[in-house]
Amino acid sequence: MADNMISRYWAIVPAAGIGSRMQSDIPKQYLTLNNKTVIEHTLSRLTQLGSIEAIVVAISAEDTQWSKLAHEYSKPVQTVDGGKERCHSVLNALNALVGSAAADDWVLVHDAARPCVRSTDLEKLVADLKEHAVGGLLGVPVRDTMKRSDKNNIVTETVERNNLWHALTPQMFRFEQLQEALTKALEDGFLVTDEASAMEYAGHKPIMIEGHADNIKITRPEDLSLADYYLQQQNETE
Repeated sequence: MADNMISRYWAIVPAAGIGSRMQSDIPKQYLTLNNKTVIEHTLSRLTQLGSIEAIVVAISAEDTQWSKLAHEYSKPVQTVDGGKERCHSVLNALNALVGSAAADDWVLVHDAARPCVRSTDLEKLVADLKEHAVGGLLGVPVRDTMKRSDKNNIVTETVERNNLWHALTPQMFRFEQLQEALTKALEDGFLVTDEASAMEYAGHKPIMIEGHADNIKITRPEDLSLADYYLQQQNETE
């Protein structure tokens, strides 16, 4: 990147999933949490990051809920069609940014169902990675004893937990590198579960940035009340 060029920041929110484990008639990102939907909380957190230019949300072509939202955000928010898997949705969103994002711009990919990400963690991610050649992701070190089992849930080994992390989001990488990495992974038939996996597959070495464990992903019914508790706690300490 030329010395006189300043990288801009964009956000992508894959939100095309149906959240089958939530036992709900609507996708989990549209469930109500403290008088707003989950995704509204998520987008509000992202727009608090002053460096973000715009947010691209990948939604299902059959989505009937997005149009019902108020959409009152301090940053531009646009939508694209989501894909079958998360990686397809993210790539669709990246392709939508062609012509707007420069090759060395940063892209933060954040789960729609992570409404509790702290503004301080977002700021730390950007600050710690702004001069990095590749990028990285928020995470928390593993503190529990880790077990690996077979398909019958019989323990096969205890896994050494040193240097193991729980991968969170946002995950932040350079626009062109991430677009190329996801394209290659999909062309090779490798359905990556997060952006860091695609970058690793392409030979890059992302770094971990320690965040907070309250940045939970809502996947089960009980997670909704936990997220509500975390949001209340965060509001009381801000």
